[in-house]
Order: sequence, then structure tokens, then C-alpha cells
Amino acid sequence: MPLRFNRAMLMEIKGETMTATYKCPKCNMAVNASCANCNEPLVNDTLDVNGTQVQISKCPKCQGKIKSPMCCGQDMTCSV
Repeated sequence: MPLRFNRAMLMEIKGETMTATYKCPKCNMAVNASCANCNEPLVNDTLDVNGTQVQISKCPKCQGKIKSPMCCGQDMTCSV
């Protein structure tokens, strides 16, 4: 049976880091984002600020958080 590898496995074998890609749904501008401390791709999350949900990007390893990138006046969406 042949071995099967997904993209993350191949990148780990090659010593590369997979980054999260945030893309603007309006103009298709894209930004890659990873944690500078952990080298982990950031993940989408939300934070409750006085009853309002704010979209953030967070590191799954160290739990650091930043406001998600914005473009064209709206939050960019993320895929890894």
C-alpha cells in the first residue's frame, strides 16, 4: 500500500512551517500569518468585548491573540 502524506506532513518533513492565509472576500488580497514566538499558523477565533463579538486571530500553541487583519473595511477570512 502506498504511503499518503497531507500538505502539513510534507511541510514538517521538509522543515517548513505552514501559515494561515487570510484572504479578503472583496478584492482577493491575501496575507500569510503565523506566530513569531511559536512559528504556528494563526487560527480564527472570536473574543467577547462587552457583549460584542470581535474577530481575532490566535496562536493555538501559546494562545497569543491579535485583531484579525482587515481589508476593504472588513475582516479577512482564514484558511490553513
